[in-house]
Amino acid sequence: MKITKVYTRQGDRGKTSLVGGQRVSKASERLEAYGTVDELSSHLGLLASFLPDGDDKTMIIRVQSCLFNVCTNLATDQEQTVLSPSAHLPEGEIELLEEQVDKIMNLLPEKQGFILPGGTREAAQAHVCRTVCRRAERRIVALSELSQISPEILQYVNRLSDYLFVLAKKINFNANRSEIVWQNVGR
Repeated sequence: MKITKVYTRQGDRGKTSLVGGQRVSKASERLEAYGTVDELSSHLGLLASFLPDGDDKTMIIRVQSCLFNVCTNLATDQEQTVLSPSAHLPEGEIELLEEQVDKIMNLLPEKQGFILPGGTREAAQAHVCRTVCRRAERRIVALSELSQISPEILQYVNRLSDYLFVLAKKINFNANRSEIVWQNVGR
C-alpha cells in the first residue's frame, strides 16, 4: 500500500476511523489495544536493531509483520465489518512461536526462581518487549469483554510474550551473562 498523504486532519478532534470507516474516539478500548500492539512492534524494531543478522533477528521481523495482521484485526469492528484477509494471522504462526519457545528452552540450562529483567542490552530490550506484550494482551482482553475478537489474536499475543521471555534468557546465555535471580530483600 502506497502512502500518499501523512496527515488528513480527520483526527484533530480526537476521533479516528476503523477498518470499514466507523469513527471512534482515540481513547476507546479498541484504539488502546491496537495502539499498544503498535508500541510493541516499535520496541521489537529497536530490539531487532541491536541483534546481529541471523535467526533471532529474522524471527523478530516476522513477528513485527504478524503484528500488522493483529492490528488490522483489532482495528476491525467485527460486528459491523467483515474481516479482510490481512486481519488474519498466517497459518501456523502460533505453532511457530511454540516451536521457538521449545527450541530455546532445550538449549538453556534449567534455572529455578524468578529473574530480574536485564543482562545484555539486547536481553533487557527483549524484557521490555515482553512487558509491553503483556500490557497489549491485557488491553486485548479488555476489548474482548466489549467486542468480538478473533481468538487466535489473543492466543498469539500470549504466546509471543512467552517467546520474548525465553529469547531474553537465550540472549543472556549466548553472551555468557548470568541472570540475577530475585531475592526477597524484605526478609
